[in-house]
Amino acid sequence: MPIRAVLWDIDDTIFDYSGADRAGMREHLGREGLPEGYDSVEHALDVWKAVTDVQWARFAAGELDFQGQRRERVHAFLGRVLSDAEADEWFARHAAHYEAAWSLFPDTVPVLDRLAGSFRHAVLSNSSIHNQDRKLRTLGVRDRFEVVVCAVELGISKPAAGAFHAACEAMALDPRDVVYVGDEPDIDAAGATAAGLRGIWLDRTGRGGRPELVRITALDQLPGLLVGDTRFGAPDTFR
Repeated sequence: MPIRAVLWDIDDTIFDYSGADRAGMREHLGREGLPEGYDSVEHALDVWKAVTDVQWARFAAGELDFQGQRRERVHAFLGRVLSDAEADEWFARHAAHYEAAWSLFPDTVPVLDRLAGSFRHAVLSNSSIHNQDRKLRTLGVRDRFEVVVCAVELGISKPAAGAFHAACEAMALDPRDVVYVGDEPDIDAAGATAAGLRGIWLDRTGRGGRPELVRITALDQLPGLLVGDTRFGAPDTFR
């Protein structure tokens, strides 16, 4: 059965979230000063990423709401508990620098252009519609996607099958007609595959492994893969 639509992850798939977050936090620390307990900015940046990963996983699991995961990131990073207002203000100052660093990956628009006439496009994100819709509009690509489905409003997160199915339902398509592209092997590619979609792992950093997953290392490999290009080791997989 031919693929009719591409369902996209956003952060670290089409949008360079990690680059923007790191650049924004670097600028933020330059203005706020290095918190106690860190011997360098690089050390602080690495801890911020680790803290973000942990608290985001708690959010995805339903342990925290969206604002709560932000506050917990601030508390864990600073090593002290602030009031909700203080944590929100600290995070907002960081967010301003982070948003100033927003950018798409260089291969995003060229691939969207190449696929535009052949496939429908939509987004499924584990974030909120407020953040992701505004992000896509700021980056100038919101009109490329029919629908944007997000976990906060949906009440269920990837890799749960219900999240993928909700996005397919929003396009009135069977999961078998949809391919999902994302940067996380388990949350994105494996989750989509288990839900009946065709999952593709976008491994931009070259982690490798996971031979059971269909894997690409750059988006410019996607058009060839979607028509069964044997260079990607999956002849006729998507036909």
